[in-house]
Amino acid sequence: MAKKRQRKQQTSKGNTHQNPNRFGNRIRKSMLIDYRGSDLESANKTKAWRAGKNVMLTIQNPDKKNTKERMIRVPAVDVWGFPRQANLRMR
Repeated sequence: MAKKRQRKQQTSKGNTHQNPNRFGNRIRKSMLIDYRGSDLESANKTKAWRAGKNVMLTIQNPDKKNTKERMIRVPAVDVWGFPRQANLRMR
């Protein structure tokens, strides 16, 4: 086994500037809270779903006995169907 190096001081782990109370982090968090559940978020998800992207939606869990997971994330294709078929029905 290798011999441990002798140091007078402990070396830094490199995890500096990660304080959640910093101004930039607070701004970013407040913007995220404002975005969640907004009309802009649902419009972006609908646009991405129509483009054929893999969009995830958060819905209430249909299994009422599973109280550990009240909300689940499911693909939008399972909830809204395939976008090509939806476009054909609209015409």
